[in-house]
Amino acid sequence: MSTKTATRQPPVKERKLDREHGQRLLRQMVRIRRLEEKSAQMYSAMKIRGFMHLYNGEEAIAVGVMENLHENDAVLATYREHGQALAKGVAARAIMAEMFGKQEGCSRGRGGSMHLFDAKTRFYGGNGIVAAGLPQALGVALADMRLGRDSITVCFFGDGATAEGEFQETLNLAALWQVPLLFVCENNYYCMGTPLSLHQAVTDIASKAAAQGVPADVVDGMDVLAVEAAVKKAVDAIRDGKGPQFLECKAYRYRAHSMFDAELYRSKAEVEEWRKRDPITNFLHLLQEQDLITEEEWQQIQQEAEAEINDAVEFAEKGTLEPVEDVTRFVMSESADPEKLYKLPPKEPPAAEKRTMTYREAVREAMTTALNRDERVFLMGADVGAYGGGFGVTIGMLEEFGPERIINTPLCESAYTGAGVGAAMAGMLPIVEIMTVNFSLLALDQILNNAATVLHMSGGQFNVPLVIRMPTGGGKQLAAQHSHSLEGWYAHIPGLKVLSAATVEDARGMLETALADPDPVLIFENTLLYNMKAELPVNAGPVPIDKARIHREGADITILTHSICLFKALEAAEILAKEGIECEVIDLRTLRPLDDETIMASVAKTHRALVVDEGWRSGGISAEISARIMEQVFYELDAPVERVCSVEVPPPYAKHMEDATIPQVESIVEAVRGMVSHG
Repeated sequence: MSTKTATRQPPVKERKLDREHGQRLLRQMVRIRRLEEKSAQMYSAMKIRGFMHLYNGEEAIAVGVMENLHENDAVLATYREHGQALAKGVAARAIMAEMFGKQEGCSRGRGGSMHLFDAKTRFYGGNGIVAAGLPQALGVALADMRLGRDSITVCFFGDGATAEGEFQETLNLAALWQVPLLFVCENNYYCMGTPLSLHQAVTDIASKAAAQGVPADVVDGMDVLAVEAAVKKAVDAIRDGKGPQFLECKAYRYRAHSMFDAELYRSKAEVEEWRKRDPITNFLHLLQEQDLITEEEWQQIQQEAEAEINDAVEFAEKGTLEPVEDVTRFVMSESADPEKLYKLPPKEPPAAEKRTMTYREAVREAMTTALNRDERVFLMGADVGAYGGGFGVTIGMLEEFGPERIINTPLCESAYTGAGVGAAMAGMLPIVEIMTVNFSLLALDQILNNAATVLHMSGGQFNVPLVIRMPTGGGKQLAAQHSHSLEGWYAHIPGLKVLSAATVEDARGMLETALADPDPVLIFENTLLYNMKAELPVNAGPVPIDKARIHREGADITILTHSICLFKALEAAEILAKEGIECEVIDLRTLRPLDDETIMASVAKTHRALVVDEGWRSGGISAEISARIMEQVFYELDAPVERVCSVEVPPPYAKHMEDATIPQVESIVEAVRGMVSHG
């Protein structure tokens, strides 16, 4: 199905075009075109690999946008971002070296063509997941607004992104919060190989933005002056405090979707028809008609661009490959500017005076303390405001800190989690509350593909000091969509720290310590623990988040567990002690990274290990712990490692059925008896 071409329109003349201005615009477009043409050659020569998406035909959009930006303005893009990166000021050498996979690249060769990052120019990267950059741009804009920076954020995306839920979610939040954000939709009429008319019931994309309360305009994206004028209008409005703006730029990509694309979905005649509207050729003709460029000057622009890109290729060819020994670098932060992190209070010995508080109150106190200590800390999530959170953890916080620090969101987990990622990258210290762990699956893209990978893909340039809190666990008769224990799933992901707070002390102290961490930290809170009470010293503060804790010493068997199962294991240990079986009970506390040292030392002492986990057995954290024990201390074992886990069924509603699926004291006692009696 062919795409209808637009009629040729004369360039906008709202601004008087002078020689220097006109030639600068032309030079920038030619630089991008030459970069893309050379990149295609290098791809064909197999010096660039993976996916590569070229920008030929859309150069006027990047150049028209960047002409209106300040040095401190931020840009987020899609996987077709070479043009935006070059126009924003990222060096051609750094871009080409990145595509060659060399450590001299702008992302040290860890991002490649789709993931160009450059902290110096505030280029927050291309994103290989369609629409995923939108929530992050929202977060960057929110951070700039909260930190008082005089800057705006621009987010580029294609027409295909407008079918994603994150598109509507982000537009709604941007309008709601009135952030300084310019949305630039590069409508090239195709989502990969699907024409706009076949993937959108309403093909007027700008109307979708207007429906969400974001002022929107449509412009010929192949006319650099038209883009420049429209962007100036939008940017001026944003800088005047009028909130987000939206620009739909209609253009056409002359190349296939990617270098892998056989381009079977459109005809050569269609492409050739659009080539008549080439943004570079037509703008050159305009300059020539107005005597603003000579043939010699045109030749010089081409020669300079050719020389720059050839130099970039030579630089990339001579670049060096990162040593294989460094493969695990930038999974977690090696170092971070301490000024950018939350500062923990000085460590004090526990006070003799104590106070009683619930688990719920402990979490609230940790957040309240952090909000008071650092203005960059804020809480964000559905119903965290007047409602007080799904489990009442945030009651009273809105009244104390106001709506700018306690940000109530709609039910849009992906958008507000992604906003947390962007805000953390831009210097804020967000706490994101997801109402229940099951809902976190709606934000899994932002957690897995973004929060956990940005540091690595950017070659260590962007930390993500984000804390995400999730209520978890069964036992409440909430059936199969509110009762899962998915901590083990998240513990599978490199780039995350995964905490499971069981005690009141840890509920308070681990959260505060997590805020001071430069990497994303997920904290799981079992909902049945919220009303649990304990006495804490009046000066209770941060606690370590990298060490397991031995809650009961014993010599006959090690029980490894976490969260609410800790208390079941302790109760089981008391029963077994009366039978002469002494259990060592360890609260894992941190599921990623696991504290192997404490685990292995205990197993070497008791020579038996039982893992108790409310998650499922298959592929769960219990399987991981069992495997590590077998790998590290196999010859210390007197019996195979065993596990007590939830039955592998969706959590049932009926109380007796639900209880039968979850580890209970009786099942722990029975498992230990069997292991010790056979030892």
